[in-house]
Amino acid sequence: MAAPEAAGGLSTPVLQTIGLSRRFGALAVTDDVHFALHEGERRALIGPNGAGKTTFINLLTGRLAPSAGRIRLAGADITRLPTHRRVRLGLVRTFQLTTLLRESSVLENVQLAVLERNGLGGRLFGGARAQRRAAEAAYEVLQSIGLTGQADEKVATLAYGRQRLVEIAVALALQPKVLLLDEPAAGVPPADSHLVLEVLASLPRHIAVLIIEHDMKLVFGFAERISVLVRGRLLCEGSPAEIAADPEVREVYLGKRSYA
Repeated sequence: MAAPEAAGGLSTPVLQTIGLSRRFGALAVTDDVHFALHEGERRALIGPNGAGKTTFINLLTGRLAPSAGRIRLAGADITRLPTHRRVRLGLVRTFQLTTLLRESSVLENVQLAVLERNGLGGRLFGGARAQRRAAEAAYEVLQSIGLTGQADEKVATLAYGRQRLVEIAVALALQPKVLLLDEPAAGVPPADSHLVLEVLASLPRHIAVLIIEHDMKLVFGFAERISVLVRGRLLCEGSPAEIAADPEVREVYLGKRSYA
């Protein structure tokens, strides 16, 4: 199998890792990863359990510090920046489990993200005028992904699939350059998984999207390019058709089922 390579002929990556590694004692959980994601790209990161996918995302977002290597966002070195600084620069993540304010409304959750983006989250929400503007911006985000009908509902009353969509709306309110989605369909009933795919398909094309996901139907329905991580190293990258047909990927992860 050919070594992983960035999508050819494209401009400077919006997100890039250079020799990124993370060791826990003698164990290399992330091992010399060279990775590039370009503006507007739709990418999936897949691999067997224990491959190091979540560790890789934690390194990108600053929840873990690397043992070696560098991380660049839109050409700037962010390797040592704290998580909140990376968010302000446009690197935004959702989690496997929702982190929403369950007793607040959908609109309030997204509105708070807008206020945080504007630097007003810790200032009593900036007063009535700032709140009104933030509510208007939040409503526009909900409108963009078809959630205005639930704007006034408490998050706790929503089906879990809808809660995952609210979490994506919160992330969009932060105006990301790069959106990292950690298992966006986790816990979503199969009957509702199409809702997640529909929202992902509707995301603005200037945002680069990287998903970690075990639902291969969602992965092959969404991704234009797939990276395969095995034992902390990138095994390969390619189009969905290339990944589905690759014998080594089939052996270590996909098995014999057809996806492409």
